[in-house]
This record gives sequence, C-alpha cells and structure tokens, in this order.
Amino acid sequence: MPSACTPMAANDLPDDLVELGYVAEAHGIRGWLKVQPHAADGAVLLGAGRWWLRRPGERDAYVVEIARSREHSGSIVAQPKGIEGRDAAEALKGLQVWVPRSAFPVPQEDEFYWVDLIGAQVTNLQGEALGKVSGLLDNGAHAVLRVTYPATDRRGAPQDAERLIPFVAQYVHEVDTAGGRIVVDWGRDY
Repeated sequence: MPSACTPMAANDLPDDLVELGYVAEAHGIRGWLKVQPHAADGAVLLGAGRWWLRRPGERDAYVVEIARSREHSGSIVAQPKGIEGRDAAEALKGLQVWVPRSAFPVPQEDEFYWVDLIGAQVTNLQGEALGKVSGLLDNGAHAVLRVTYPATDRRGAPQDAERLIPFVAQYVHEVDTAGGRIVVDWGRDY
C-alpha cells in the first residue's frame, strides 16, 4: 500500500461510511485513479476531499486526501495527495471507495439518496404494512424499490418474499427519511 494511504482500524472509522464505487485502474502515469462510481451521478465523490479505501470483505480501511477530481467518460478520475506514479496508483486497484454520509450534499426537495431509503418501512394508503426497503434498482427510466416481507414457501417454511414498487410520484405518496417510512399506493396482492 502506498505510504500516502493512512491505515485506520475499523473501530476508528466514521460510523456513517457509504460505499460509492471502486478503484477500477490507474489513470495516466502520474498517480491518478480511475474510479467507477455505483451511481450515475458522481457528485458526492467529486465533492469529497477525503476517501476511505477498503478491500472487499475487510473492516479496516485506508484514508487518502483527494487533491483534484473530475468526471471522465462515465467514471471519476482523481489525484490523491502523495500517490506518485502509475505503480502506486495500480496498487489501489480493486479497493472500494467510501465516503461518510455526513459529507453528502443536502438533497433538493423531493430528491433522496438511496442509502437513506434502505431500511424504511413501507405501508400503503390503507395502512397495511408491505415490508421493508432492502435495496433499489435502476431500470433506466426510474428507480424501483425492492421491498422484502416475511412469507412462507409451499411447504410452510418461512422465507423472505419481495415486492418491486416503482419509485415514481404515481405510486409513492410520502417519503419520511427521518422517520424511516414510505407510503405508497400499492396493494398487498400486487
């Protein structure tokens, strides 16, 4: 690991780290990184002056200060301070890029970060519980809520089932991220 990457033990990391992408490769010969963001909009990565890099499956991380960054062909290229040369940048290939949720820009009205929706309880207009948001999908036209709920299989054994609910104004009537609650116009039997 390059010496410019400060190691941090898991218990010293910020509590609100969110994985936003991964180091795909070195960019150029001067130590720049090419990062593939998980979201189409890399604004959070571009605005963060510090990234936490972590190997997949590990709890400890390395901190790097970002001198400059910009969008480049659907990815983000960044120059970490102290990373000199292509070999040092290549040593970071495959690491996940994390940023604290507290560093995210404040979203506009009626805009939400996906990370803030995961775990929210979903109910319909009739007050029936539909489950909990376990993730989101992007189908190209709009986001889709993945809502899991307890069910049973054909033999009566417990299992999780999933509802897919389009995250569009036609179906989503209220989003309370602080309260962890989403109200939708969706039937239990859909």
